[in-house]
Amino acid sequence: MQPLSSTTTVFIQRDTRAWQFQAWASFAIAVFLCATGLSWLPGEALDRAFMVMGYVFCLSTAFMLSKFVRDSQQAAERGSEAARDVPMWKLVVWGSFFTAMGLTGWGLVRMEINEAYKAFLGVSWLFLISSAFTLAKTLRDRHEADIAEARMQGRRMARAEAAAAAATE
Repeated sequence: MQPLSSTTTVFIQRDTRAWQFQAWASFAIAVFLCATGLSWLPGEALDRAFMVMGYVFCLSTAFMLSKFVRDSQQAAERGSEAARDVPMWKLVVWGSFFTAMGLTGWGLVRMEINEAYKAFLGVSWLFLISSAFTLAKTLRDRHEADIAEARMQGRRMARAEAAAAAATE
């Protein structure tokens, strides 16, 4: 890696405030729709509890999968074998996501409720998962931009200190 010269221009890409708002708003709307649908879910209390657990399981595995895929991609780009996850972790992450999605879908299909209600719950559930992936990406992009900016600031300070030290000699 070569040190940055004073003429090197570094561009740190950040999402716009509008995009960040849209990601958060979509996620909030999806959570609201799912919570509304699940809170008014007709039927047995056990069915409601199963569906709430399924939605929470799906949501947490969506964030976990998003992080795993991003980390794996970055490790591959760096060519770092040490930073890659073990194959069993890959199985756990993907298996958890598909298990959560499959069990929740199975629970939704097997419930004895109105088809329109099933459609509402299904669409709001898929909207929740989609918006979770989008939000995870947005948060990770912001974090990476913050790190890059902090590194640039550290380099600027180091160059300024080196220049001040050279001037006093």
